[in-house]
Amino acid sequence: MTDLVENKKTPGPASAAAPAAPGRRRALGRTPLLALVGVVLLGALVTVSVANGDLPLPPADAVKGLFGIGDSATVLVVQEFRAPRMVAALVAGAGLAVAGALLQRLFRNPLASPDVMGVTGGASFGAVAMLAAGASQALMPLAALGGGLLAAALLGVFGWRSGVSVTRLVLVGLAVQAGLSAAVTFMVVRFPTELAGSALQWTTGSVYGRTWTEVWSAGGAMAVALLGAFALHRRLAVLDLGDDSAGALGLHTHTARLQVLVCAIVLASLAAALTGPVAFVALAVPHIVRFLAGPPTAGTLALSGLAGAVLLLASDLVAQYLLPVGGLPVGVVTATLGAPWLLVLMIRQSSSVNRSVR
Repeated sequence: MTDLVENKKTPGPASAAAPAAPGRRRALGRTPLLALVGVVLLGALVTVSVANGDLPLPPADAVKGLFGIGDSATVLVVQEFRAPRMVAALVAGAGLAVAGALLQRLFRNPLASPDVMGVTGGASFGAVAMLAAGASQALMPLAALGGGLLAAALLGVFGWRSGVSVTRLVLVGLAVQAGLSAAVTFMVVRFPTELAGSALQWTTGSVYGRTWTEVWSAGGAMAVALLGAFALHRRLAVLDLGDDSAGALGLHTHTARLQVLVCAIVLASLAAALTGPVAFVALAVPHIVRFLAGPPTAGTLALSGLAGAVLLLASDLVAQYLLPVGGLPVGVVTATLGAPWLLVLMIRQSSSVNRSVR
């Protein structure tokens, strides 16, 4: 995997740290402020989410109902029908954003994300196959994880040719995503009528009808995977120095890359177990956070998770209440935002490659 790193002269630790220090200090000052803004936005979105629906509730009563305070009807509506959908959007958004940040930093490429590289398509394939088998909803995270690992295996088989270039990896990932999406569509078409509606959400991405069983099973595993992502931050920081410097510092680069890659796959697969193949979040959020907060740190990784949760919950609210067509899944909103973003990134990537060739 050595040619995953750009063909540039590898800087030593001192030369890499010196010019980045002022920018890093400014970023450290911005990150807490951005986190505070994100928490405020998250609180507002959570309030809107639990207060609105077929039976609108006063915001104060809805928030109290979220914590089990108030009359039994309000508590039932909020905790059993609205809170699982809201929590599913938060958990999946955070997992997708952190997975995207890990992959983009690992491969040093802005196009690297779970949805572009086929991981979310594989997770959806596993979840739909489990649904076709009539298994319990609690097993969906395990099935999605298996599908994500399948996509990663296909990516390795078709992408690795005596090392792998990032461009080839992205192209093979798009092919894997398309193939697995076709397989999911085929299964949905072949399903009996009563199962087709339940499986259709995995083709577009949706948090409709989520239950606490699904949220707790996927969310618990997601919490462990997120802790693993933060535990790997130091190894990513050493990998940023280049393979030669990282090896001189005693880091086994291939093992470290594999650990980061597996962690990202687990995060994206668990998110897909809750929402299906939601696009744009993993691709765009790391770029937005880098633009606002500066160079990657443990703080910006946490900020990416917060921003992903905010973005996916906001997109779900837009799908529910602001679009003229009701009942649209959240994946439609994120895909509408993600298509032009992906096009711009590919154009910029192509332009940078052309400049380097000249």
